[in-house]
Amino acid sequence: MALVASIHVDLGWDMPDVTLNDAQGKAHALQDCMGEKGLVVAFTCNHCPYAIAVWPRLVRHAKTLREQGINMVAINPNIHPDFPEDSVPAMQEKIVEWGIDFPYLADETQAVAKAFEAQCTPDLYMFDKHGKLYYHGRIDDYWKAEEKVTAEELLPAAAALAAGEPAPKVQHPTIGCSIKWLD
Repeated sequence: MALVASIHVDLGWDMPDVTLNDAQGKAHALQDCMGEKGLVVAFTCNHCPYAIAVWPRLVRHAKTLREQGINMVAINPNIHPDFPEDSVPAMQEKIVEWGIDFPYLADETQAVAKAFEAQCTPDLYMFDKHGKLYYHGRIDDYWKAEEKVTAEELLPAAAALAAGEPAPKVQHPTIGCSIKWLD
């Protein structure tokens, strides 16, 4: 697993206008997934140890975010023949196993990951209700073991967004496995 970090993307950047199918084949336009206050887009997968470590937090945080008017979607860019554990059928299994209650979308061509300039799993983007990038950073300060987290980062950013406050000045990049590019 090649460790990489997310790259800097300027705040205010427009969310790409894209539509992807979920693991059951239902199409979801990202704009239609938007909550009253915003949307978190998490590029992630099933097999990366970094992604696996934060999935429970994503699932739990999705409820908190929804209560603030911010929805969540996850996008799997690793639909790759060399990684069957990230296949659409495997995504269906993980939705049940992990209790994922928000859209988990398959980026089978990886065009969406490229449009977002996503680099790793996980790679998190939070957009305001107008589709402008507000936060691009990590979920908290310790990916590996939740009991060692000393600072939440995604949730305070979401609370600030919901309250109409400016975006956090410091946004630490996420780290994770590199996306398994087809080309």
